Amino acid sequence: GPITVAEYMREALTNPGQGYYTRRGGVGESGDFITSPEISQVFGELIGIWCISEWMAMGKPNTFQLVELGPGRGTLTDDILRVFKQLASVLSKCDVSVHLVEVSPKLSEIQAVMLTGGKVLPNPEDKSAYMKGVSKTGIPIFWYRDIQDVPPGYSFYLAHEFFDALPIHKFQRTEKGWREVLVDIDPEVPDQLRFVLSPSRTPATQNFIQPEETRDHVEVCPEAGVIVQRLASRIEKDGGAALVADYGHDGTKTDTFRGFRNHKLHDVLSAPGTADLTADVDFSYLRKMAQGRTATLGPIKQREFLKNMGIDLRLQVLLQNSGDTATREQLLHSYDMLMNPEKMGDCFNFFALLPHHRLVHPDKKDKPESKSPLPPVAGFNELLLK
Repeated sequence: GPITVAEYMREALTNPGQGYYTRRGGVGESGDFITSPEISQVFGELIGIWCISEWMAMGKPNTFQLVELGPGRGTLTDDILRVFKQLASVLSKCDVSVHLVEVSPKLSEIQAVMLTGGKVLPNPEDKSAYMKGVSKTGIPIFWYRDIQDVPPGYSFYLAHEFFDALPIHKFQRTEKGWREVLVDIDPEVPDQLRFVLSPSRTPATQNFIQPEETRDHVEVCPEAGVIVQRLASRIEKDGGAALVADYGHDGTKTDTFRGFRNHKLHDVLSAPGTADLTADVDFSYLRKMAQGRTATLGPIKQREFLKNMGIDLRLQVLLQNSGDTATREQLLHSYDMLMNPEKMGDCFNFFALLPHHRLVHPDKKDKPESKSPLPPVAGFNELLLK
């Protein structure tokens, strides 16, 4: 019989033998889609500065775990580690380690080559990490299959284009109430799939539709909800922050499920396993799932976040330091890709989870005048560069 869209996505993307990510995972110019860190080194550098800025605002704890969920080719972590090296004097008393959550064996090999030059060891069976190595800058790196395997501790969690690939359930409002959209074989056309509506309510319709929902078509990603709950409880307990950057909306969009192959839109139901499947992230749902354990900021548009982080200043420096016309053109082209509202500037959003005390002094309500003001959160406020 028909299966849920979530089951379909999970099989198409992560089936051990035929899944898109497990088999190939086409990130980059030659692949099926391109991500911001692949476009410009500036993107990752600014995220690195964001982490250090928040670490300083939280009183410079003496250990610092950088945790990336679904690190792609490892470009973002590589750019961040370059910033950490440049600011080594600031981080000198801090014990920094990198923890990558990656299910694809193929992508973890690519990450290992990029970050360690390929010098990695499989970790013994009893350890939660399946692989470990040392970055070219001397920082230990560990690989895990699940976020729960990452050791607890003060951490910065990064999820760049991670949530959009998690399986979604799709629902349609009908005269008989909510029905789930399912994937079925088309009886008219052999070897072809089609969407159908469930004849009655499914467990998912009962569990995942909010009573106050006003849209007629809704996509819900329960797995994203579970991960946000885990992140929120870790941040509440150990401190740190989570930064999510993704395509998305604040609970306004309806049908965003789509496929990409060779940088072109691809029919989600044809040739499963050969294209990237994705759906816009519903940030209002992530905010609900944090359940008040942490403060949430955003979503704000990528161009606002990067502008607040000083991308214009960084671009000027790089342009001044680049000798040849080709490099300068490449820099301007990639800046346009990241910032242009028509390109990635508006469709990408940033969203953060932070401990409550980062935004409100615990004893502020008793003696409002006694505390110094809290430093603004980089990216979400305009930074005044002294």
